[in-house]
Amino acid sequence: MNLNLETNRLLFRPLVLTDAQDLFELNKNPAVHKYLWQTPEIKIEESIKVIEYVQRQYEENNIGRFATILKETGEFIGWTGIKFVNDHVENGNTNFYDYGYRLAENFWNKGYATEASIAWLEYGFNEMNIEKMNAFTHSQNGASNHVLEKVGFNFVEDYPDKDGITWKWWLMNNPNR
Repeated sequence: MNLNLETNRLLFRPLVLTDAQDLFELNKNPAVHKYLWQTPEIKIEESIKVIEYVQRQYEENNIGRFATILKETGEFIGWTGIKFVNDHVENGNTNFYDYGYRLAENFWNKGYATEASIAWLEYGFNEMNIEKMNAFTHSQNGASNHVLEKVGFNFVEDYPDKDGITWKWWLMNNPNR
């Protein structure tokens, strides 16, 4: 992927295999998984598989989740970005653009999620000309739900997953259309 995207404090770049250790540190933290599927990683090989999966998305869909780097220190703080979901059904939908992020716990509550979200939505709507962007969050994840509302997503509905966990389905239409 040859995409240069940054904000005042953040740099976004494609995930590479040398990110495996940083990604593993993020994904093995149970606090990070509290509002996900409660499946923290236990082996670095799981992170390597995630990176390989994301790299295939870059090739097949010309977009995917990106490493998110703090400019000031060069630290990997997590991943953010747009994913084209065509490999599963979510809330009855497939073949849609999904915005998402996952940040390391020590970078929460510093405005990075909002800053990244604004940049990615601008890119998706202005450069990719995406008609609509979806997102989904655990219904009890107040912080992520707040970020999505703050950047302009509209709550559509609650829906249960296969395990009966309630998720929130979000939508944002391209404001340029």
